[in-house]
Amino acid sequence: MTVALMWEARAAEGRGAELLEWARAQWLAADPLRRETFAASGDRVLVITWWDADPDADLPELPEPDAALVQRPVHRWRFESVGVEP
Repeated sequence: MTVALMWEARAAEGRGAELLEWARAQWLAADPLRRETFAASGDRVLVITWWDADPDADLPELPEPDAALVQRPVHRWRFESVGVEP
């Protein structure tokens, strides 16, 4: 089964590049099948990791950045793959 963990944060004013650099530098205790990092308007950063695991498995996640680096707490979601299409 494939599980995707999504981590999303919004940078404090003017600190988007720093948050992106911080997210890219974070290493997990185990290697996911895949990891992608995205940036969006509003200085938002999104990291998605894919794991071969059960939906309720204990998986490593990116930590909370320093509070001064973000506008609000990190949002986290967990999804279970229900199909892959070309």
